[in-house]
Amino acid sequence: MKTTTKERTLSIAEGAVMVALAVVLDLLPLPSWPQGGSISVAAVPIIFYSYRRGLLMGSLAGLVWSLTQLIIGPWYTPPAKTIGAVILCVLLDYILAFTVIGTAPFFARLAGRLRLVGYCVGAVAVSLMRFVCSFLSGGLLWGSYAPEGTNIWWYSLTYNGSYMLPNAVLAGVLIVVLCAAVDPKTLRPYKKSDI
Repeated sequence: MKTTTKERTLSIAEGAVMVALAVVLDLLPLPSWPQGGSISVAAVPIIFYSYRRGLLMGSLAGLVWSLTQLIIGPWYTPPAKTIGAVILCVLLDYILAFTVIGTAPFFARLAGRLRLVGYCVGAVAVSLMRFVCSFLSGGLLWGSYAPEGTNIWWYSLTYNGSYMLPNAVLAGVLIVVLCAAVDPKTLRPYKKSDI
């Protein structure tokens, strides 16, 4: 089916609203960790949008959200202030970490006909992918913050896991609630043509 200009415009406008909602949710005064990271439900609008508009549009919304975070959010520079470290930080902590959130439809299809289970699987899977980005960044860039004698990878696992695991659980639960509340026809199944 061919997408009309009106449908594309509506999809882009909806994406902008979801990015704005993610930004606002991220600004709520919830517990925040000293070197960045917090318990938050800000990823939920992007995940929901990806279920409505597909993997490509969801990933683009995640990318826009990452750029917005770079512009307005608190920005932490890695201890090694080389250009390579800063570029790797931007890629792992922002660009990749937020863009993967839009890939939830790819994982949702793994549940087959179990629609709500699939949406939960997708939300948790992309939250775990975001965790992997933060874990790698922590081990590669932020290891100097680990207490003396602590393995930097263990420190990264526990530091990032302490807020990313609750985020994954919250995202999974809230996505199931949201997707159960809307007409299933407004949510798209993953198709290879979405890429």
